[in-house]
Amino acid sequence: MRFVFAAASLLALAACGLNGTDRYKDDNKSAAKPAATGLSDTMASHDNGEQAVPQIPDSEPRPTMQAQVVLDRQGFGPGVVDGAMGMSTQNALRGFQEANGLDTTGKLDEATKAKLAQWNSIPATRVVRVPQEWGSLSYVKTPDDPAEQAALPQLGYQSLDEKLAERFHTTVDVLKMLNPGGRPAGMKPEAMRSPVATPTPTPSATASDAPPASVFSAGQLIRVPNIGADQIASGSVDDADWQATLQSLGVGSEQPKVDKIVVSKGKGTLKAYDKAGKLVAEFTVTSGSSHDPLPLGDWKVTGVSHNPSFSYDPNLFWDVPDDKAKQHLPPGPNGPVGVVWIDLSKEHYGIHGTPEPQLIGRSQSHGCVRLTNWDAARLAQMVSSGTKVVFEK
Repeated sequence: MRFVFAAASLLALAACGLNGTDRYKDDNKSAAKPAATGLSDTMASHDNGEQAVPQIPDSEPRPTMQAQVVLDRQGFGPGVVDGAMGMSTQNALRGFQEANGLDTTGKLDEATKAKLAQWNSIPATRVVRVPQEWGSLSYVKTPDDPAEQAALPQLGYQSLDEKLAERFHTTVDVLKMLNPGGRPAGMKPEAMRSPVATPTPTPSATASDAPPASVFSAGQLIRVPNIGADQIASGSVDDADWQATLQSLGVGSEQPKVDKIVVSKGKGTLKAYDKAGKLVAEFTVTSGSSHDPLPLGDWKVTGVSHNPSFSYDPNLFWDVPDDKAKQHLPPGPNGPVGVVWIDLSKEHYGIHGTPEPQLIGRSQSHGCVRLTNWDAARLAQMVSSGTKVVFEK
C-alpha cells in the first residue's frame, strides 16, 4: 500500500498526540448499514471442508511461512506473512511461547516446534480463485495532494494486487514469488485454463492518475498464504460496511475479549490479556518518535471507530508547511489511520491501522500506536469501552 502527503514523513502517521487535532470523525455509528446475514467470502479458508478450487500441491515446503500462518491464526501476529524470520515473526514467537509456558527465545526452537506440531496439517499456502467481481471494482491511485484525496469518495485500494495482498496479510512481491510466471507454484502450465479479466480503472482516470497496473486478474487461480481464522459468523456483525472490511482483511468475527493491553515502546509490541491475566494476542506495533514520544502511563479505551474518516489540519503537524489547507479525508484502507481508530482516555491518542503494513515496527509515528490493518481490525473486536491500556518503556 502507498499513502503520500506533501511531506513524506506523514507516512509515519497522522494527527497523533497533537493538541487540538480532531483525529478522526466517526461517520459510521449513526449511519451504519445492517449487515447481510449470509454474506460469504469465496476465498475464506475451509480446512476441514471441500475446496471450491483444484487442490494443487505447492512446489516446495515453506516452514517459516507455515509457522507464520499458524501464529497469525492463533492471535500472535507475524506482521506481513512473507516466509522470512524477521522482527515481527520473532515477536509473534515470543508471544506464543509466553502464552504456552515456553522459554521466550523468539526462535523456532525444538520446544516451540513441538508445541506448534498440533497444527502441522495446516499448509503454508493454498490456492484460491480471485472473485470475478473484483475485475469490475474501481481502483484509484491515491493522490499526493490532500485536497485531491479529500475529493475522493474513499481512500480505497489502488489495484487488485494491493487488495489481494491485504486480504492475505502479505505483500504483492510475496504473491509474485508464490505465483511464478503468473500461475500458482506447483501448477503445470497445461492446467492453466482459468478465464481472466483486467481490473477497470475509474472512467475519469488519465495516464497520470490511473491506478497501477495489476499482475493478477479476476477469475485467476493464485497461490496465497494460508490465512485462516477468517470466518464471520452469520449475524455477528451489525454494520454491513464493517463486515465487508473484515472480509477484505481476512479477519474473522470470533476474537477473544481482553481486559488489558500493554504497549512496550522498547520492544515495539502490543500484548493483550484476558480477565484471568492470560496473554491471548500479541502484535508488533509502531509507537511514537523522538519528536512525539509515546505517552507512558495508564489509560483506557473510550471507544472504537470503524472505517473512520480523518480531519487533516496542517497547522498541527511539525513536518507539514502551515500554508496547506485543512481537509476532511474520506475513510478507506489507504487513509492515514487505516480501517480502525481505537480511542484512548489520553486526549488525542489512539491505536489504529495503517496504509503501510510493511513499515510496522520500522518507522516512527506521531505518538499513537499503529498496527497492520488486519491486526487493528482484530484488536478492535477484542476491546471495549473501559479496557485498560498501559504504555510502558
